[in-house]
Amino acid sequence: MNTKLYCNSLFEYSRYKTRVVTIGDVPLGGDNPIRIQSMTTTDTMNTLATVEQSIRMIDAGCEYVRITAPSLKEAQNLKNIKDELRKRGYTAPLIADIHFTPNAAELAARLVEKVRVNPGNYADKKKFETIEYSDYEYEAEMERIRERFTPLVKICKEYGTAMRIGTNHGSLSDRILGRYGDTPLGMVESALEFLRICEDSKYYNIVLSMKASNTQVMVQAYRLLILKMQELGMNYPLHLGVTEAGDGEDGRIKSAVGIGTLLEDGIGDTIRVSLTEDPEFEIPVAKALLRRVKSLQLEISKLGGTQISTDLSNYKLNYNPYEYKRRATQVIANFGGHNVPRVIANYSERDTIDAANLFSVGYHYSVPTDKWNITDQACDYVYVGNNLVKFEIPGTLGLIYNIRVWETLADKTRCYPLFTFGEYLSVKMSSDKLNFVSVTLDDILRVHQSKNLKKDIAFEDMLNYENYRCELVLIFETSKEHGMAEQRRMFIELQKRNINVPVIIKRQYEQISDEDFQLYAAADMGALLLDGFADGVMLSYQRPQKKGCDQRLINSTSFGLLQATRTRISKTEYISCPSCGRTLFDLQETTAKIRQRTDHLKGVKIGIMGCIVNGPGEMADADYGYVGTGVGKITLYKGKEVVERNIEEEKAVEALINLIKKNKDWVEKE
Repeated sequence: MNTKLYCNSLFEYSRYKTRVVTIGDVPLGGDNPIRIQSMTTTDTMNTLATVEQSIRMIDAGCEYVRITAPSLKEAQNLKNIKDELRKRGYTAPLIADIHFTPNAAELAARLVEKVRVNPGNYADKKKFETIEYSDYEYEAEMERIRERFTPLVKICKEYGTAMRIGTNHGSLSDRILGRYGDTPLGMVESALEFLRICEDSKYYNIVLSMKASNTQVMVQAYRLLILKMQELGMNYPLHLGVTEAGDGEDGRIKSAVGIGTLLEDGIGDTIRVSLTEDPEFEIPVAKALLRRVKSLQLEISKLGGTQISTDLSNYKLNYNPYEYKRRATQVIANFGGHNVPRVIANYSERDTIDAANLFSVGYHYSVPTDKWNITDQACDYVYVGNNLVKFEIPGTLGLIYNIRVWETLADKTRCYPLFTFGEYLSVKMSSDKLNFVSVTLDDILRVHQSKNLKKDIAFEDMLNYENYRCELVLIFETSKEHGMAEQRRMFIELQKRNINVPVIIKRQYEQISDEDFQLYAAADMGALLLDGFADGVMLSYQRPQKKGCDQRLINSTSFGLLQATRTRISKTEYISCPSCGRTLFDLQETTAKIRQRTDHLKGVKIGIMGCIVNGPGEMADADYGYVGTGVGKITLYKGKEVVERNIEEEKAVEALINLIKKNKDWVEKE
């Protein structure tokens, strides 16, 4: 298919150039560094608490501080907060976060350096009503919005205040949903409608964002936004974020999948990692993602600079980066087709392997019962290399041996060979069930000499000869820092050659921290999975100073990034907002309580929202919702539907459990 590109290059790092937007004395876009921001969680009316938290954020590395202003009184207090910060020597620009209240936005725009408005609820309506507008009715609504929004635009222009038009997937208006559906295109059009109003007033100091809790939707929306801007001759800077990412490991991996995927394609001018934690803990995660970008820039620098043309608008792609669709492959054993991506643990560097080693990858052997207990996050295969496994393995597990060792096995039950590409061309022995072949980009691109066929053949021809093995799964190897781009090229080359065998993506990381490993792997592999590529993942990681690896960490990261890309669900998913001054209960404490009771419910999605602003919408694809709707009051949802309103907070978690039981999604913990 022919499609325009959303980035400078699919195959190497090149930052996408945007216009410069002035935000106080910290400009954004253009050649400026990618900026970090976060949002306070304090009550905006508590000046001292908000100032103290802002200082902790700034000291941690936050460059823009966002503060909620849900009504006129909070907007008025932004002046006191700003004055106190300036008095203490802190000059970071402040951003007023506005929902529903134009009068608060118009006041805030006179006081702070930037305002954020959500086009889904600033002057539009969301009542979860299905309304089909005629063209006349649609234009009449747009005219009403123009009248409500234009005063803010004029104030921002007069005061030199920047604006973020921030679309949230969960708060698209009924009008947008009626015309475009619950889609990335709807998100983009929602922002463009407001952007056109700004441009009509010749106001251009604007930043755009396309946030969603679903990483597939989020990435597609940003890519589509760039495509639309190119068609319209626009180049506004982009703020990146995965909204309602949650907390802990899951929240970090999910954020890295969404934000990291875009950063690795050179997209993004400012980022915010939304965790259900104190905001200063978001900053180190954002810094780690930007370190990843710097490492990619360094690799390009070592190569002597970018080798690409930036004019690739008509590059021919054989997949659609604006819609998620799994790469079509043949089924080989339990790989490919409609099978979920498989997880392969790499034990090849170990000296020996015993039953206890499998505990870290989800297999627990009970000596008294002589049985294996298998968890929901048990890997599918273990690559053992040249090691011999001398115990009986679980029935759901497969072992992968290097070919020379596999040839010597007397019992090859659930044991499969791994070939280098050279071995594949020369070794005659193979499995009639499943064979793995490690390949590089060079293997795919160059012509090869086959000893069996006694002739030079191309990669695709080698796979098509009948006297070669057909039960084949490829393992993509890369040694590049920007291995994601190289492996993406490999997938595209396979598709050009009409090769539809399943593929495992393999990545190795060394000399980085545990958290950086998780974030880098989530960004690298997440990008390929969101493109619909890959039938499995194999991660390796060696800690600094030869301290070995934590196989449990590697395994949880592998399953975590599959969950975050929604390509394989292996545990409960929590869509939890990061808290702000609008929050009506302790989000961190409540999320922990709900996790403790429900984290065994594999595949169930639970939304935990501090207030009603994005609550029901961001939970659009959640199974159950727990939303603050008043001080000490909780409303429960099943999907988008309200089930029970204004429950006392101390009774709400139990009420949620009962709701899950009533809908037959509950199982007891083992």
